[in-house]
Amino acid sequence: MAASAIRILGLDPGLRRTGWGVIDTLGTRLTFVACGTVMPPEDAALAVRLAFLHAELAKVLRAHAPDEAAVEETFVNMNPASTLKLGQARGVVMLTPAMVGVPVSEYAALLVKKTVVGAGRAEKGQIRLMMKVLLPQADFETDDAADALAVAVTHAQHRGMAALKARVAAR
Repeated sequence: MAASAIRILGLDPGLRRTGWGVIDTLGTRLTFVACGTVMPPEDAALAVRLAFLHAELAKVLRAHAPDEAAVEETFVNMNPASTLKLGQARGVVMLTPAMVGVPVSEYAALLVKKTVVGAGRAEKGQIRLMMKVLLPQADFETDDAADALAVAVTHAQHRGMAALKARVAAR
């Protein structure tokens, strides 16, 4: 029986811009599928922005039917109000795939950078460059979409360990 590719949705959460990227992985082979950026209306109320984010991510899930999703963990900044709002957006980003039965894994930003660039303190430009090397067909227009693809690639590389941790935690 031939193995089939696993479709992974990578997500880089944000309230102003949430990047998403979809790849297929079969063994060590990575194939670009699609990517984009969700940009809720900045002048709308918080609840409206979160609802917009949910609706747009639901469209991505319907269009690309991922088997698994991966989300970058939140970077905590100095402004508590901004951190709280980002956490709310991240909650929507994690909830949306979970609501349709897609398992969600989380990865620290340092691990994502180390996995795709080789250094945990890599800059945005380095991530964009490596995404073009690893996924030459990728047509991302924003750093957020490139970051989301990097999260998907990280999940492709670490998904076996993530699954083992989930099984152990479920016991």
